[in-house]
Amino acid sequence: MKKIVGSLPFKLLLGVIIGILVGQVANESVMNVVVTIKYILNELILFCVPLIIIGFIAPSITRLGNNASRMLGVAILAAYVSSVGAALFSMAAGYTIIPHLSIVSEVEGLKELPGVVFQLDIPEIMSVMSALVFSLLVGLAATWTKAKVITDVLEEFQNIVLAIVTRVVIPILPIFIAFTFCALSYEGTITKQLPVFIQVVLIVMVGHYIWLTLLYLIGGAYSGSNPMDVIKNYGPAYITAVGTMSSAATLAVALRCAKKSEPPLRADMVDFGIPLFANIHLCGSVLTEVFFVMTVSKILYGSLPGLGTMILFCALLGVFAIGAPGVPGGTVMASLGLITGVLAFDDAGTALMLTIFALQDSFGTACNVTGDGALTMILTGYAKKHGIKEQKIESGLS
Repeated sequence: MKKIVGSLPFKLLLGVIIGILVGQVANESVMNVVVTIKYILNELILFCVPLIIIGFIAPSITRLGNNASRMLGVAILAAYVSSVGAALFSMAAGYTIIPHLSIVSEVEGLKELPGVVFQLDIPEIMSVMSALVFSLLVGLAATWTKAKVITDVLEEFQNIVLAIVTRVVIPILPIFIAFTFCALSYEGTITKQLPVFIQVVLIVMVGHYIWLTLLYLIGGAYSGSNPMDVIKNYGPAYITAVGTMSSAATLAVALRCAKKSEPPLRADMVDFGIPLFANIHLCGSVLTEVFFVMTVSKILYGSLPGLGTMILFCALLGVFAIGAPGVPGGTVMASLGLITGVLAFDDAGTALMLTIFALQDSFGTACNVTGDGALTMILTGYAKKHGIKEQKIESGLS
């Protein structure tokens, strides 16, 4: 019980409930304080976005580059294609389904929020796209030149940024979200959209199962083996992921489940692939985020993002997912810059995304972990087709 009460989803849910209730009874003086604090917290979160991008994308590139091999390239490509494929699948579903949901973008009789009492601006150190390009170039150049010192510095910087995320950003999220939902409740919009959020979560969960089915069918066809021989062993890993919301925390269980699938999985591919995919394969989280950003865009801004914008968002999201931090809601945290930069979401849109994503993050993580088995089937099939001899790889995580 103590773990549940102390978990991020519980705190976020509590923040949503308290925010909605306070917003129903608050007067203008209270809302002056709420709007001001919400503005400052939003500035602080956005300031951290470029740091998160640099702190996780660049070290991920150097870490993978230092161990570059043909199998590593195949694994990264498979993970990226799976994530982007899931994003595009979710985008297509969004354009098809969301217009038919009962979403009221403009509600009559809304209250007007009071202005900010004082405006404390915290400018970002660089733009989101600058941070992404900087991360890619520095990570690749450090790998090309075998820059040991810079590689170590990037690893240290990642630890620093992770500390900022876990000790600053995540603790203030429930407060920021509580104030945001208080403002939405005061205006009168959020109470009209609660049924929509429930529908969206259920739709996304169905999407997870469809994508997993597709992944395992592809993995089975490519490797020439029965996918049921793998997926039947993944029940414990799925349940563990739902409970922990962490691919890292589920890794030991996932390895055990995959090893029960030898054969058709090859032992060396399990030792190599499962720990790697636990960090770079986030198909479930990506699928969820794409559908959610389209829903939030329709709710708050009255329309879905343009097709070109969404395709760009999906392509970049696959890159961000590879370097996402290993914390609850890590994918959406890493891609906040895309949400605000490419999709132009304001603080209300960001808060809604963080909330509904975190509340279902356990199921997205379970999809990620279970999908790793399918990609390991692809690795096994590739090794067999290209005559790569089986060898024991010491992952240290078995």
